[in-house]
Amino acid sequence: MAKAPILTPRAEDFPRWYQDVLAKAELAENGPVRGTMVIKPYGYGIWERMQAEMDARIKDAGAENVYLPLFIPESYLRREAEHVEGFSPELAVVTVAGGKTLEEPVVVRPTSETVFGEVMARWVQSYRDLPLLLNQWANVVRWELRPRVFLRTTEFLWQEGHTAHATRDDAVACYLDFMHYVLAVPVQVGVKTRRERFAGAINTMTCEGMMGDGKALQMATSHELGQNFAVAFDIDYLDDTGTRQHCWTTSWGSSTRMVGGLVMCHGDDAGLRVPPRVAHVQAVVLLVRDEDGAGAAAAALDADLRAVGVRSRLDAHTSTSFGRRATDWELKGVPVRLEVGPRDLAEGRVTLVRRDTGAKTDVPIGGAVDAVVRALEDVQAGLLAEATSRRDERTVRVGSVEEAIEVAQTGFARIPWSMLGDDGEDRLATQAITVRCLQRADGSVPEVVDGSPVGEDLEALVARSY
Repeated sequence: MAKAPILTPRAEDFPRWYQDVLAKAELAENGPVRGTMVIKPYGYGIWERMQAEMDARIKDAGAENVYLPLFIPESYLRREAEHVEGFSPELAVVTVAGGKTLEEPVVVRPTSETVFGEVMARWVQSYRDLPLLLNQWANVVRWELRPRVFLRTTEFLWQEGHTAHATRDDAVACYLDFMHYVLAVPVQVGVKTRRERFAGAINTMTCEGMMGDGKALQMATSHELGQNFAVAFDIDYLDDTGTRQHCWTTSWGSSTRMVGGLVMCHGDDAGLRVPPRVAHVQAVVLLVRDEDGAGAAAAALDADLRAVGVRSRLDAHTSTSFGRRATDWELKGVPVRLEVGPRDLAEGRVTLVRRDTGAKTDVPIGGAVDAVVRALEDVQAGLLAEATSRRDERTVRVGSVEEAIEVAQTGFARIPWSMLGDDGEDRLATQAITVRCLQRADGSVPEVVDGSPVGEDLEALVARSY
């Protein structure tokens, strides 16, 4: 009888494969309240690496971390009409606390534009206080109708940056370096249409990644809020002539959705594949049998890898079969595996296995540490190259809405915006297809004037999405 596969094949049922990977790679599980999730240690370790890499970049850009309250007075949200309208269906509202009905209901934050607006109005007095660049690592709550772990959950973790500027020209943020350099996800960067724009913004920029099944995932966004929130919350300052001016503000965020994107972009039928720069465990030293000094050699290799900065893990649990343990680490997507057994050790070598390609190489034990370090760089580059190749092969320029709908079943379609327009966007919506972003024909980000992208060569990137 044929052995049943550990995971549902991606080609057979991609969503089921995704759920299998989350469970069997021990990333997360459903929480006790519908739409919530429990992030397990291995999954949280990946999020911590993402958080550390993002936090360093945010601070390099000049922003400082703060923490603002989880609860927001309902009246704050109602001060920016478009914002509250956009979030109303997703709000969780507290009306009773301490056994008493509250005089004013409080909202569990769906995002923090309004409460940041209130504190910025107090903190900004003069042009000398600008720009004000703040960031918050927190949880948020949005009552999702169709939750999916990491991708859309009622509660999730994220960072949200909020800035105030003297002019609009200052107000731009982008995540491109992090997505490419760390996650190995070759995102498309562009601006959202009016339909897809963040509630209350005058412009939204987005990073759109292609997943393994050709669907899009919004990985991060950056919003120019113009002066809408500044007017609503009196965020103003005295300029160098003594004239009172309203600030220009922005917000930008990325969340635990990136963990789901990592799984779906790089995973294969054997499980997760984690880019080394974001891997919780970069290399596992796998002891085959604890005989003839192999256990001591494996422990020494693990220590040597840690000494050079590799996030290594020693697996000496020989009471479990070698095959089972190798499969488990493959499921978890650890980039490099070193297999240490008495037979190979007697010949002065160990086996190095790359998770991205499955290639096995015998390396001298004295050169194993250097070989692992080189392999980690190769795996990082290999995953980016593979994801880029898939994105490019599945991105097709089309000349009609009907062609765009056909291509979007398995990839991204590029269509002139002049050919699509608002009516075409409505037509796509009937097929559960959206304009992921608008770009220039060369893939660059178009200029936005009065809330609309401009340029004769505007193209819409069209796809199904998560």
